[in-house]
Amino acid sequence: PCVVGEWSHWSGCAEQCQPNLRIRRRYVQQEPKNGGEPCPALEEKAGCLEYLTYQGEDCGHEHVPAFITTSEYGKERKRRAASSLWPSDKEAAGYCVEFKTESLSHHCALENRPYARWMQYLREGHTVCVACQPPAMNTDTHRCSGDGHNADGDKILHWEAVGNPQCQGTWKKIQQLEHCSCPLVHSFIFT
Repeated sequence: PCVVGEWSHWSGCAEQCQPNLRIRRRYVQQEPKNGGEPCPALEEKAGCLEYLTYQGEDCGHEHVPAFITTSEYGKERKRRAASSLWPSDKEAAGYCVEFKTESLSHHCALENRPYARWMQYLREGHTVCVACQPPAMNTDTHRCSGDGHNADGDKILHWEAVGNPQCQGTWKKIQQLEHCSCPLVHSFIFT
């Protein structure tokens, strides 16, 4: 059978300062022989959005709507941020916003790429948690763009899934909390 190596770390975003893709790869260590099991996918792509240019400067833009991705991306971001310029003071520790999803496009349910399957768990009427972490925070306001900070509970806010601009919808803010406590499939991060 085919034998492949471990996945590489995720690359950085393909483009600076706008929603785009990141990539990871693995390589064939042994080709299949005599009708053995074929090789699995050697490359995966997932959505991302960076806030600093390659030179370390703030991109300086406000994104509307809220761009979200799976909370799994937060783990990768923490690994990469450990060596970056982000302040680690208490003030920039992050927060969580609970939203109730109002509507979403049918494109979310059709998503089946391995690192975009999280979009299938978005459903109308569900409560979701979206974490605001330092890399996505505005350095002056310590807020994430699209978090509904000044919105009352009746205001309809827009969101979009990073990695598939056709997966988008609306939600209403329920409350802001210190920490997220939703199940993993309903936990996202502002990107």
